Amino acid sequence: MSPLQSYRRLFGLTGPTYVVVAFLARLPLAMSQLGVLLLVATATGSYGAGGASAGALAIANAIGAPLWGALADRVGQRPVVLVQSIGGALGIAGLLATVHSGAPWGYAAATSAVAGLLLPQIGPLARVRWRPITAGTGEHRPRLVATAFSYEGAADEASFVLGPALVGLGVSIASPTAALAGAAVVLALFGAWFALDRTARLTDAARSAGSAGAGRLLTPALVLLCVSQLVIGTVFGSVQTGTSVIATAAGQPGLTGYFHALLGVGSVVAGLGMAAVPARFALAARLRWFAVTLLVLAVPLLLVGSLGTLAPVLLVLGFSVAPYMITTFMLGARVTSAARTGAAMTLLAAATGLGYALGAAIAGRLADWGGHTPAFAVTVGAGVLAVLVSWSGAATLTRADVPHPEPEPQPVTA
Repeated sequence: MSPLQSYRRLFGLTGPTYVVVAFLARLPLAMSQLGVLLLVATATGSYGAGGASAGALAIANAIGAPLWGALADRVGQRPVVLVQSIGGALGIAGLLATVHSGAPWGYAAATSAVAGLLLPQIGPLARVRWRPITAGTGEHRPRLVATAFSYEGAADEASFVLGPALVGLGVSIASPTAALAGAAVVLALFGAWFALDRTARLTDAARSAGSAGAGRLLTPALVLLCVSQLVIGTVFGSVQTGTSVIATAAGQPGLTGYFHALLGVGSVVAGLGMAAVPARFALAARLRWFAVTLLVLAVPLLLVGSLGTLAPVLLVLGFSVAPYMITTFMLGARVTSAARTGAAMTLLAAATGLGYALGAAIAGRLADWGGHTPAFAVTVGAGVLAVLVSWSGAATLTRADVPHPEPEPQPVTA
């Protein structure tokens, strides 16, 4: 089955509506961090206050995501995502009210954290649904699952390109308030739609059938994969910081988001192409070689001296990002029992968020000292760590990558 046939067969199992809803439902999370930064910074006149509020949202989301994921494994995605979608929308509304009340910015940071704690991680939860969705597809199931994870990786990257762009558009047309209010409406509508979609009942069936063999969550293999995602988050944070520094130095700080989006463009293309990778290329081996690719493609950042030279480097570097992330999430699903997959997927997403905060913080300090090159050195350092983790943990991942018993619910049909 060709990659195109795989995608056609996969999306035929759910119908196009589910695919569109699941994509739109993840946009509010991608919009929230930049939206909060601009909202608070505009209201207070302090980027420090804006950055602290955005950071509070990101850290709270990283802490809450695996807790919500574990709860979804226990009681099902439908009630959990529904509560998160409505609660997250109300949390954003509360943040808007707090900022416009004129309260000290510390209150905005606190309400940002509350909103971040409630915001759902739709991408990881959507990954959980594909295994039961593809049940009953026989010998094609492994290829369809791999295609699903390729698509989800590309969709996540596309959302983090489109989300900030929508915030920028909303700010240009109206204000940061309008942009975040739009995110709240999208979350309430499409998040609830995703929660109530018929595919959610299949994860309930998988959860009930697999609960007896749930096993423990934090195995050595999953911890290693969390470190791998922490590394890729560090890449995101340091690249964005370095790009901001070089754009500001060029007198074009507004171009930061567009240049950072180039990383996502390359990543989306590579992610969709992952469906063509042959199954005989083992996942643990993929992670090792994609880590090497990440390091090799990051090194040219140390030679960048202008926006003109930065653009092609970011675009090419993006081709290594999605394959690395997709492989990590695929391994996460493989080394975890079906009854704990929600917690595993959201834990990996949380590690990515923490890595982003770490990379931005370290790169920011180094940039204050020496400009964009030391900031990009953090990206290269993350690539080195990715290689060390993936190669030293190869035996652990290979041993853990064994089939887990899975229930076989009836497949969803369009």
